[in-house]
Amino acid sequence: MSLLVVGLSHRSAPVSVLERASLNAGAQLKLLQDTVAAEPAAEAAVLATCNRIELYADVDKFHAGVAELSTLLAQHSGVGLEELTPYLYVHYEDRAVHHLFSVACGLDSMVVGEGQILGQIKDSLARAQDLHTAGRLLNDLFQQALRVGKRAHSETGIDRAGQSLVTFGLEQLSAGADVQQWARGKRALVIGAGSMSSLAAATLARAGVAEIVVANRTFERAERLARILSEGDDTDVLARAVPMDSVPGELTRADVAVSCTGATGLVLTADAVVASVQGRTGAPALEEAAGADTAVRETAVRDTGETPLPGAGSAADENCPLDLSSVSSVPSGFSVMGEAAVAGMDAATLEQHGAWAAGGTAVDRTRETGRSGPEADTELIGALAATATRVGRIPERRRPEPVVEVPRPEPVLFLLDLAMPRDVDAAVHRLAGVRLVDIESLADASADAPMAADVDMVRRIVADEVTAFGAAQRAAHITPTVVALRSMAADVVAGEIARLEGRLPGLDDKHRAEITQTVKRVVDKLLHAPTVRVKQLAAEPGGAGYADALRTLFDLDQETVASVSRAENSTTEKNRGPA
Repeated sequence: MSLLVVGLSHRSAPVSVLERASLNAGAQLKLLQDTVAAEPAAEAAVLATCNRIELYADVDKFHAGVAELSTLLAQHSGVGLEELTPYLYVHYEDRAVHHLFSVACGLDSMVVGEGQILGQIKDSLARAQDLHTAGRLLNDLFQQALRVGKRAHSETGIDRAGQSLVTFGLEQLSAGADVQQWARGKRALVIGAGSMSSLAAATLARAGVAEIVVANRTFERAERLARILSEGDDTDVLARAVPMDSVPGELTRADVAVSCTGATGLVLTADAVVASVQGRTGAPALEEAAGADTAVRETAVRDTGETPLPGAGSAADENCPLDLSSVSSVPSGFSVMGEAAVAGMDAATLEQHGAWAAGGTAVDRTRETGRSGPEADTELIGALAATATRVGRIPERRRPEPVVEVPRPEPVLFLLDLAMPRDVDAAVHRLAGVRLVDIESLADASADAPMAADVDMVRRIVADEVTAFGAAQRAAHITPTVVALRSMAADVVAGEIARLEGRLPGLDDKHRAEITQTVKRVVDKLLHAPTVRVKQLAAEPGGAGYADALRTLFDLDQETVASVSRAENSTTEKNRGPA
């Protein structure tokens, strides 16, 4: 059996695809059950966060496993397989181990070095353990990933390379200002009471907000979070809980709102945000108008005292041979007599345009000559060159008006959407007086985030841990064979001692015990060197074949080896440590 991971993340897929492919808790459980029920997979675990969806499995066939896991991801996410496939990545065996260890260290996070992923890996393992879809391989893998992640954070400064998604989001909301100064005295609304929302609430409380209102579909969970915030020793914040239907009213009072729920639809629509801003300021949160630049141009003309000339399609362009409705290359603010208008024309139209611009009459040279094709084009281009020589450079009738950017008003409402799929309507980005930061804008902002020097050290830790994990797994793979060999040797010793007693019935207990011990020592010494060496060889890359060689050389029964392996797996399952 071999480890396989199939998934997609913010590195391989746009946020719009991740949003559609997100899995709620029920879908994750069903995906796990269907994966272990599929033929190629014996174990399964799902790691689903706001910016990644990954399915881990122990499979016996690579190609069949990739096909099955990809199909299951498509079925349970609701995104068609053909659409999903271009965004999927596949890691196998050591590469799969390397990927998970990198994820656990925060190297693959949207914000490099953030530690929240460790809690998400722990939850993923616990879910698989509860459903009994995680066997020995995935238990060992995920628990080791947690240890590697903790080692990276304790032995390096990877924490300095980034911060949690919540902190990064608040920094984006504050537009680079100090978060504590920006947050001090503000009223905050937190929608949701899960792990991400709780982290956001705690971060806002430590930043110095004056009040936190928690809204959740399960009111008891909102109350519990509000109580924890109020009773915290390191904060002095007023916190209270409200039901979800109170969100519109509370949004009117809030300065900043953070939303992270498991809802499949929008929690805050653009209309709801418009109403809340209007209720707060008394003025509507107008959407940025598409025609705003027209008003700016008119203002610029008034200020400069220039008389604007008509644009494309006006009376000044009458009888122009161009089909203006199809000429997409004419920029706004240019006359069709200008050079920008003629770029890309075919020769026939270009000659007609040149004749028209020079005050002549447009002619159809094709109709006159009755010819078309390269010869006609050559003749037309020659005629155009003659016209250009006579008339000179075709002038612009007017230069483009200056573009004056309308400044956005200062926001009165700050929204942080950490949900996947999104809780807040993306149209809110266009509302004046509102600043929205969501997963998509966080991905854009983090693309150019600087990497800390400690990242290289973490990468070395990951590489060392992958090597150690692979060696341990390969060594563990041969252990049942070695145990079966020693068991067979013990049976041989017991049989020979029994045979000796039959031939020497008068043998006393002292001599019998001495002979038995001597034979056992001989067998142990003979087996010691080969079994130790075969474990060392099996731990090296490509050492999987040594178990088969050992079984063949000593004629070991395959079922005996399998029974030893099952017994070890059962013991591991009973004695496994906490995730």
